[in-house]
Amino acid sequence: MTGRHPLAATLTICGLLVAGGCASLPEDFARTESYAFADTDDTTLGKTSRKKRQGHPGETGFYPLGNGLDAFVARAVLANAAERSIDAQYYLLHKDLVGRLFVDLLLNAADRGVRVRLLVDDMDIEGKDLALAAADNHPNMEVRLFNPFARNVSRTSQFITRLAEVERRAHNKSFNVDNQYAILGGRNIGNEYFEADPDIAFSDLDVVATGPVAKQVSTAFDQYWNSELAYPVSVLVTKLPTPRETEEMRARLTQFVAEQAGSDYLRALRDSDLSNALRAGTVSYYWGNGEVVYDPPEKLIEEMEKSERYLSAQLSPHMQAVREELIIFSPYFVPGDDGVAVLRAARERGVRVRILTNSLASNDVAIVHAGYLKYRRALLRAGVEIYEMNSRLTAKQRKAKFGSSVASLHAKSFVLDRESVFIGSLNLDPRAIVFNTEIGVVLRSPEMAGEMARRFDEQIDKVAFRLELTRNEKGTEKLLWHGLVDGEEQVFDHEPHASVWERFKVNFLSMFPIQSQL
Repeated sequence: MTGRHPLAATLTICGLLVAGGCASLPEDFARTESYAFADTDDTTLGKTSRKKRQGHPGETGFYPLGNGLDAFVARAVLANAAERSIDAQYYLLHKDLVGRLFVDLLLNAADRGVRVRLLVDDMDIEGKDLALAAADNHPNMEVRLFNPFARNVSRTSQFITRLAEVERRAHNKSFNVDNQYAILGGRNIGNEYFEADPDIAFSDLDVVATGPVAKQVSTAFDQYWNSELAYPVSVLVTKLPTPRETEEMRARLTQFVAEQAGSDYLRALRDSDLSNALRAGTVSYYWGNGEVVYDPPEKLIEEMEKSERYLSAQLSPHMQAVREELIIFSPYFVPGDDGVAVLRAARERGVRVRILTNSLASNDVAIVHAGYLKYRRALLRAGVEIYEMNSRLTAKQRKAKFGSSVASLHAKSFVLDRESVFIGSLNLDPRAIVFNTEIGVVLRSPEMAGEMARRFDEQIDKVAFRLELTRNEKGTEKLLWHGLVDGEEQVFDHEPHASVWERFKVNFLSMFPIQSQL
């Protein structure tokens, strides 16, 4: 693995750190292997899936979850129907309303005898060890943390002494119930991803899958669960909760959930589009051949070089096969010179390329925007069409119902020739392609792909700014942003809805060689 500090340098740095001591992870512990249950066809979900798949031999049924409320309802309905197993893997698990509701669903399933395996990347777990260890105390629930930080020194110090290890994260997001139904997509577990945050609303996309793809998701999960990088939370925590502490934490969680029954958010969940469709029996699936693509967990400990086993290489043939149209949704978009070359080549063979990404005002990571803006002009010169999220407009559209004041794109998907779609956790930036592990699904369904493209055609000018590269009489290039403000067309000659300070900051950051860290 590249980027390791030489031993002498590491020892010197460790000695200077205020926290004192060098980071160390447990070594002498048992990591029991376990795998997805194969014999689940007789479960309620197994029977439901078999019935739905009649007339679609070998195909997978897909139901897109573009609405945050529907995305939570889908997880809740599946968790409540679980009889044998729930396997959940996420990059972020917040300790907020949605995070607590989610953990409560898992614990309730475990109470019924369902085997629950929860695998979470350790990036966001600081301060949550005790709660996760309490959940792990349940006899039917096991919690593991992926690529963990050591607990004997501060996390901050480890970004110095273990940077080459801790900067590489498992960004995967999957949810699998009874090995029959799986959910893949861009959502972490937290308020902002499920329309429960009053200050920000992420426009995101997940998909429910039943059929062969659900089995493929289980295969991927098992690889991560049994990886040497997956540590039982019980061996990491500095102090295990006592039985009494576990009981008290569970009682507080139960009380908290009970108190939310009359909240605006839970009322909205009960009246979501999917809730209504489930009650009416009108849920219908898109059908087609699906392929789960994902990075192997070993990517985080291998040399950082291209490999045919990585997700980007698995996606490449699908991208190269596009002949007419490519639509890309990517919240963090830093294509690099190689990405620009790929999209330029697509344009040269006659492919129409359209990209929706975040504007500076809607991007929640300013430094990523600093990396992205280096490539806008080259892409526009190549004939690529770029759209940036209009945060204020979409916020107004959502505010009446959900109260959000800022909107941001978080969906990661492609539409290829209106024949196939990719939905997953992959951002098009160096961090996702080189450093992190990712997962997604490629579905060949002209019906679903056509519907996504049609909605893009109808909505893009209402929710985003279209970029234009112009030249004056002296040949100097200038960027313009065309979009709607309060329903009226307006043209900006600077980043829309961003302050002078925000614009200065990203332009200043763009001067530094930071791309590999984005």
